[in-house]
Parts: sequence; structure tokens; C-alpha cells
Amino acid sequence: MPTPGSGRGFLWLGLVLSSVCVALGCETQANSTTDALNILLIIVDDLRPSLGCYGDKLVRSPNIDQLASHSLLFQNAFAQQAVCAPSRVSFLTGRRPDTTRLYDFNSYWRVHAGNFSTIPQYFKENGYVTMSVGKVFHPGITSNHTDDSPYSWSFPPYHPSSEKYENTKRKIRQSYFASVSYLDTQVGRLLSALDDLQLANSTIVAFTSDHGWALGEHGEWAKYSNFDVATHVPLMFYVPGRTASLPEAGEKLFPYLDPFDSASELMEPGRQSMDLVELVSLFPTLAGLAGLQVPPRCPVPSFHVELCREGKNLLKHFRFRDLEEDPYLPGNPRELIAYSQYPRPADFPQWNSDKPSLKDIKIMGYSIRTIDYRYTVWVGFNPDEFLANFSDIHAGELYFVDSDPLQDHNMYNDSQGGDLFQLLMP
Repeated sequence: MPTPGSGRGFLWLGLVLSSVCVALGCETQANSTTDALNILLIIVDDLRPSLGCYGDKLVRSPNIDQLASHSLLFQNAFAQQAVCAPSRVSFLTGRRPDTTRLYDFNSYWRVHAGNFSTIPQYFKENGYVTMSVGKVFHPGITSNHTDDSPYSWSFPPYHPSSEKYENTKRKIRQSYFASVSYLDTQVGRLLSALDDLQLANSTIVAFTSDHGWALGEHGEWAKYSNFDVATHVPLMFYVPGRTASLPEAGEKLFPYLDPFDSASELMEPGRQSMDLVELVSLFPTLAGLAGLQVPPRCPVPSFHVELCREGKNLLKHFRFRDLEEDPYLPGNPRELIAYSQYPRPADFPQWNSDKPSLKDIKIMGYSIRTIDYRYTVWVGFNPDEFLANFSDIHAGELYFVDSDPLQDHNMYNDSQGGDLFQLLMP
């Protein structure tokens, strides 16, 4: 929806499972009259890639699979910390937790680390109208109790009533890991609204999660770790005219599909990339896809720089010329690394091991994921100075992807772990 004289359109909706399609219909009619691409970012809580489009044969997710069939899907995307507030602040600012200095739920990055720009703020400052529905920034102190409004949003963010939100969270806990039916239904209705409003040919859709979730793996029913089950997330981009042909007049690109209809067929993803990518790449990638100037890479340190990004721009993955015969995009996968980290208050489990406050963090687990292995080293950490001491090693983990995909057999003590330290700094 353009601001006067801007000539640009922008639809921004963060979707957690309680989002309401009515908000989309009410606010987007004006966008269909502009030539600029809208952006619809769908963010899901706690969703690992247990979806049909990621090869899960038990999960029924026809609407998300339908989106994937028109999208570029990244098979190996990873979050930077497996807990809501730090992960969301990280990818919405395009900076890693060590730069946002947010590892818990108890500070606001603009005051605590630096007055960093966010993805919606950058679009807003470039003439776009930005809107939020449901959980985008984590509510509470980490978003200044305002979801970073008015910095990021043109209008106050929409939130469901507290009673409805609590009821929704109960439904999510009861059902969505089992069948993804509730999630898939909400996503399907949201996407079908794009067809109803004739916006499918002018809207980029990005779909992801803030982190994964262990469902019994490693003895855990939670996130709070550096394992793949906690950091591996779905990531896909639908870009009109690039990842799929523009829909014909009257054609429905995203018709709603009933997840309980046994006749629905599994849809294969459109294009796929096996390259390792990180959620901090969302900022430069969305900016580039929309035709805006991609923010520059951050200097070190960058606390004084309002606009920069630490993630790589993924725009090269969307250049499909001369690649029509190969659904997997070429690259040099052994040069790619995804970084994650997680804090602990002590070497042994205690009451606050999963969610320590900043003042209690004594150890930081820095983890790198390559196409061949995941390597994690737990080192001493000073919460007052935000400094890790890589000479103070408390423990290490090394898992090989091919021989141990579930990461159950730690080979760290059998390896030359110290030789990998140089890779731990992004």
C-alpha cells in the first residue's frame, strides 16, 4: 500500500498460528493497484522441517506443500539460536546474537546493544506500509513491549485477544506437531486470500520458523540446544515470475486444500537448494528481491552502525537462466557454514539450564554446521563484557552427518577438536 508519492507497495504480515485472514483482506486492497512487489513473511513458532515438502511421509501439509511447489525451497536452513526472542531479533535485524547481545528474554536490543534497523523498518523507510499480525517480534521486554512500534510498523501491530490467543496456544500444543493440520489450515486460508484479492502475481511470500523442536530426540521435548532438531528450520520463497510463472487472469495459484482430504496428492517442491543457509540472510535477501539496495555487510564491531547485515545475500539462488534442467542449484557446498549458539549457566543441569538470564550465563556453546558435520565447543563466557574465552574449553561435540544423521554419537574426544576453532567465528 503506497504512501503518497512513493510509488511502492508493501504488505507485511508476520504469521504465527493465531493470525487472522480478515486483517489481510481489510488492509491490502490498495496494493493491487501498484507495480511494486508486496512482501508476505510467514513466521511459525517452533516448527522444524516436518512437512510433506521436506520429505515427511506422515505429516499432511498440503497448503504449505502447494506453496513449496511454486517456491525456491532451502533444504538446509538454520536458526542462530534455538529460542524465540533471540532468534527473531537476530533474523529481523540481520545480526547474530553476539551482536544483538540478546540470549534471553530480558532486554531490548536498541538500548542494550545498538539502535539497529529491522527488516520492516528498512522497508518502511523506503516508502512501504508495514503491518504485523500475531507474533513477529517476541512480546515483552525484547520488543520494548510494543513489538518495536513505531520503529518497524506503520500501524500498531494487531494481536488477538488474550483469551483467544491462549486458546490458540493450547490448540497448537495439542495438535500441530502431530499433523500440522492447524498450521496448514491457517497458512492455506491466508494464501488463498492472495488469490481472492488478486495479489498472487505481485506478492513475494517467505515462509520460515524461528527454530526447531526436539520431539524426544536426545531425551528432550524442547528446543534449547545446538542440535539439528533445534536449529534446522523450513525456509522457502515464492517470487512471482521467478520461482513460478505468473498466474493467468482468474487463475488460483493457492487454492485452499483440505488437509484431511485423503484424495489430495503430495506436491513436490519447485526448485530446491541443498546449500547451507542461515536465517540472518532474510534481511538482505528480501531487500534484494524487492529491488531495494541490499544493506552493506557489517564491520567488526558494528554496534555503532544502524543499518548493516551479517547474513549473506541469497539472491544468486533466484537466477534461474540456463538452469531449467536441474532442479538443484549448483554451488560449492563444502565452503558453506551455518553458525548457531546456545548459553548455559553451568556444566551440569540445573533449574535454569535451558533459559538462563544474561547475568547467569557462564558458558556459551558455539556450533558450526557444514554439509559433512556439526561441531560444537562449549567455552567460558563473561556476561558483563559479552566475551567468550576460547582457551577455556568446557566440552565439545562432533557429529558426522552421513554416518550419524541423528547426532547421537559424539566423536569429539576421538578427533583433533582444536583444529576446528578457526571456523567458529562467522
